[in-house]
Amino acid sequence: MPYFDTASAAPLHPVARQALQASLDEGWADPARLYREGRRARMLLDAAREAAAESVGCRPDELVFTPSGTHAVHSGMAGVLAGRRRVGGHLVVSAVEHSSVLHAAEVHAAGGGRVEEVPVDRFGRVSPSSYGELIGPATALACLQSANHEVGTVQPVAEVAEVCAAAGVPLLVDAAQSLAWGPVPGNWSVLCASAHKWGGPAGVGLLAVRKGVRFSPQGPADERESGRSPGFVNLPAAVAAAASLRAVRAEAEAEAARLRILVDRLRRRVARLVPDVEVVGHPDLRLPHLVTFSCLYVDGETLLHGLDRAGYSVSSGSSCTSSTLTPSHVLRAMGVLSEGNVRVSLPTGTTAAEVNGFLEVLPGLVAGIREQLGAAEPVMAAGGPEAESLELDALGLRCPQPVIELARVIGRVPVGGTVTVVSDDEVARLDIPAWCAMRGQTYVGEAPRPLGTAYTVRRAV
Repeated sequence: MPYFDTASAAPLHPVARQALQASLDEGWADPARLYREGRRARMLLDAAREAAAESVGCRPDELVFTPSGTHAVHSGMAGVLAGRRRVGGHLVVSAVEHSSVLHAAEVHAAGGGRVEEVPVDRFGRVSPSSYGELIGPATALACLQSANHEVGTVQPVAEVAEVCAAAGVPLLVDAAQSLAWGPVPGNWSVLCASAHKWGGPAGVGLLAVRKGVRFSPQGPADERESGRSPGFVNLPAAVAAAASLRAVRAEAEAEAARLRILVDRLRRRVARLVPDVEVVGHPDLRLPHLVTFSCLYVDGETLLHGLDRAGYSVSSGSSCTSSTLTPSHVLRAMGVLSEGNVRVSLPTGTTAAEVNGFLEVLPGLVAGIREQLGAAEPVMAAGGPEAESLELDALGLRCPQPVIELARVIGRVPVGGTVTVVSDDEVARLDIPAWCAMRGQTYVGEAPRPLGTAYTVRRAV
C-alpha cells in the first residue's frame, strides 16, 4: 500500500532502527554521571550532537535535543523573545508558518506582544522586502519556514536573513520539511527541526541557537541541554535521529533528482487527467517530493477516504477534512482553491509504478464524487438568461456545495449580470473567488448579512 504522506511523518529509516536498537543497549545510563556507564552514554550523546550539528551547519555547543519539533519551536521563540524583551515585543512571522509558530505567536500576543504577518504570493512565497517593511526598532524576532509543509514552496531564507541581519533582528527558521534535503542557507539565528520528518523516531526535535543570539530559557532552570530543553534526554532516540539525518543526507541529491521527476509527472498529469484542478505551490522553487492540488466541486474528506480504500495514503488541507470547518491557513493566505485538496508527499524509494497507479485511480474517484454531489459536467445551466441578478441562498450548505450551486445558476444571468451567494460556510470566502479565477468570472466582493455573508460574482463569460 503506497504511503504518500511523508510530509506528516516519514517511515522509520533503517539506519534509525539500527541506531535505536544499539543505543538502547549502550545508552541507557545518565550521561551526566562519571562512572563507566555514564561515560559511555555521554560519548553517544556527544557523537549524536556532533553529527546533528554537522548536518544542520552549526557548532555542536549551539545545538540541543528537544522532546519534539514543536517543543523546539516554542522554546526557541520564547527564549529569543524573552532574551530581547528590552528591544521590544514586536514579532514578525509569515502568513504560512506551521501552526506551532502561529500558536506561539498567539501566546505572545495574548501576553501583550505585537504580531505582524508577512503576506505571500499565490505560490505561497514571501518577498524579502516585505520583511524589511515590517521590521523596526522594536522587533525582537522574525520567523520564516525554510519550505512550506502544505504546498512545498521553498522560501528565500538567505535573502530574508540578510534583511534581518541588517536590522539587527534574529531570524528563526522552521526547517522541519527541508532539513532532510540539505542545510538551510543563509545567516539564520535559530533553527528548529523534527526527526520524524526525515525518518528518525518521533519525539525528538532539534533546536540550534547561534552564538551571540540573546536567549533566555523560559520555565524553571535545568542543568541539561544548556538549560534550553529541561529533563532527561531520550538518548537512544537522539542517537537514531542524528544517524538517520546523516543517512538521508547522503542519499538526498540522487533521491531528490529521482523524486522530482515523479512529482513533475504528477503535476502535469493531474492537471491533464482531471478537469477543473488547481495545482498549487511554486512550479520550480519547491521541495522535490511534494505536490498539492485542489479539485473543484469535490468533498475533500470523501476523496481522501476513496484514495485510502484504493490503497493510497495522502493528506489534505481542505476544510472538509477538519473538525473546524475552516480552510487551511496556508491555502487561505495564498488565495487558492481549498476544496478537494490533496497533498502528495513521496517517501524515499517511491517507484514510478506507484505514482502511475495513483494517476490511474484519481480521475475516476474525482468523477464519482462529483456525480454524487450533482456536479458532473456540464455544471452551468443551459438556456438563456432569466434575470439581471440573482440571489442564491446557500445557508447551511458546506463545501463544496455553495460553489456547485453558484456554478449551476451563473448561466441564468446575462454577461455583466450578477449572482449573490449567501453562505455561512467560512470556506466560501476562499473558494468562491478561487472559482471565479478558474472560470474566468469576476469576483465583486462580500458584504455581511444577518445570517452569513453575501458573496457577489459578476458573469464575465
